[in-house]
Amino acid sequence: MSSIRVLIVEDDPIIALDIQDLLNNLQLKVAGIAYDSIMAFDMLTTRRPDIALLDITIKGNLSGVDIAKVIREKYHIPFIFLTSHADKLTLDHAKKTLPYGYVLKPFNENDLLSAIEMAMYRYATEVSSVFPEIERLNQKVSISLTKKEYTCLQHLCEGLTNKEMADKQFISVNTVKTHLKNLFQKLQVPNRTSAINFVRSL
Repeated sequence: MSSIRVLIVEDDPIIALDIQDLLNNLQLKVAGIAYDSIMAFDMLTTRRPDIALLDITIKGNLSGVDIAKVIREKYHIPFIFLTSHADKLTLDHAKKTLPYGYVLKPFNENDLLSAIEMAMYRYATEVSSVFPEIERLNQKVSISLTKKEYTCLQHLCEGLTNKEMADKQFISVNTVKTHLKNLFQKLQVPNRTSAINFVRSL
């Protein structure tokens, strides 16, 4: 989980910083904090996060639900709604975007970590059932993947963390990170979500 980059979209600076502190305590990387939709779309493009945490009632022309629709259509990363509003109308409005999670404020580290882990797992397993053979993958890249890099890509698409990959392959976490770095370079992607999207596109 430590290599996952999280975008926070929250219009209250105090709450946003609290979320950042929680993520830091969980050893997750904060890709950025967006206080409105303009900042959110800029950071989605320039920071390339793996997952977004969206406040539903963000101030401005676009709500968190509107941002979620664009993320699903254009950026193709998982997103989780963070909100203090749990009424049926809000839920029904949010559900139409098919979020990967929904966490009610106030929440703690365990709530947030569980939601992120489940979201990343669900996102990854959406492509794991149709995972291509290494020969097909290597037809799509200029430098062929090694068997270890291919295995790491499979594990990404199974939703495994770096630690789980290391345990499964009987190698160190640092070795996993090296394999992932080489894998991302060969696929020409910036992060694990983009690598999964690469597989999804085949």
